This record gives sequence, structure tokens and C-alpha cells, in this order.
Amino acid sequence: MEKGKFTYPKEEKLKSRNTIDLMFAEGRSVSKYPLRLVYVPLPENEPGPIKIGVSVSKRHFKKAVDRNYFKRLLRETYRHNKQLLLENQPQPYAYMLMYQTKDRLSFEEINTKTVQLFEKFIAQITAQ
Repeated sequence: MEKGKFTYPKEEKLKSRNTIDLMFAEGRSVSKYPLRLVYVPLPENEPGPIKIGVSVSKRHFKKAVDRNYFKRLLRETYRHNKQLLLENQPQPYAYMLMYQTKDRLSFEEINTKTVQLFEKFIAQITAQ
């Protein structure tokens, strides 16, 4: 991957049902209100250095238009800050980035929290 390339290509999207099930069964997580990052090492049969999915709870946002808006914000903050993960992860990981509040935060607030969350994740995996 080229340094400084702010993309979210199809190859980085988490789609595998098996990987998602594995993530929620055996994955670890790190939180920074209002975000939560669940992660698991990427299985050998999955190509690529990173796979990420985003999720917004139907419990907090009943209307699909609201959930889609926050999923779009989460994808955009990931796209802007993914270099933090790519440069510091010791092995390929699959991630699920979740928005877990009813509060309607701005893009700037979510972006700041995403950076803090990624830094907390990096500190956690380097401490292992």
C-alpha cells in the first residue's frame, strides 16, 4: 500500500460471515466513547493486510437513513486515519468499528475519537 493513500478499496471491506462470527466469538475489543473496535487476527485464507467493517446500532437509531449517515462517517474517519493501523499492526487484523451512542456527534468529534481509539488499540497490541 502506498504511504498516504486515503482509500477504502473493496479488498479492505469486511464481508466474510465466518470472519465476522469469529470476531464476535473470540475477538478482543477496545473502546473510546462513543466508539468500540472489535478485532481478531485475520485468518490465513483472507488476503490483505486489513479488513474493516462498520456498524451502527438499530437500538440507538431507528431510521435507516440515520444509521447509514453514521456508517458513512465511520468509513470516512477510518479512511482518513487508516495509516495509523497499517503502520503499527504486527500482523493482519480484521476490525469492526461500532458507533455506540444515541448522541449525534459531528464528523470532527468522531474523527478525534477514532484517532484516540486507534492509538489505544496500538498501545494494547504492542503491550501483548
